[in-house]
Amino acid sequence: MHPLGKSPVITDGDITVAETGAIIEYLLDTYGAGRLRPQPHTAEARQFTYWLHYAEGSLMPLLVMTLIFRRIETAPLPFFVKPIARAIVGKVKEGYLDPNTTTHFDFIEAEIARTGWFAGDQFSAADIQMSFPIEAGQARGALQQRKNLTQFLERIHARPAYVRALAKGGIFTLSDG
Repeated sequence: MHPLGKSPVITDGDITVAETGAIIEYLLDTYGAGRLRPQPHTAEARQFTYWLHYAEGSLMPLLVMTLIFRRIETAPLPFFVKPIARAIVGKVKEGYLDPNTTTHFDFIEAEIARTGWFAGDQFSAADIQMSFPIEAGQARGALQQRKNLTQFLERIHARPAYVRALAKGGIFTLSDG
């Protein structure tokens, strides 16, 4: 469907859209009828745009790198390569991944504490977009001692649409690796 084999991707008639943020914007523009996004030209709209793109542009690359490096640590490797690979992984985690993950989740925790949602005091598509990386962070232990993000996920999980989606698509689990 997509020349790069991208996922996620949606097809709507003869229109194909890839990239999560672009898909959300397309769905809102085409079917949203003004729902799930703040009024344009407001502080909330700027926050909405920021978080819609922050999720995939800043947070997910960090979480994917963490996943890859954790897998390298536990991967079956020749005995003479293991100590070298583990040393490299340890230095990358210690010097880059762990401190940046902490910084990002501290920042997000402080932001969500202000209103409980990412684009003002109303639930929006920015909250939908941010829910997955926060779920991934939770699976990797990043929400320990972060009560506001934990409460955010509880509110997301309690939403009727979320419950219906799980009923239709099934329970999912995220790797903690």
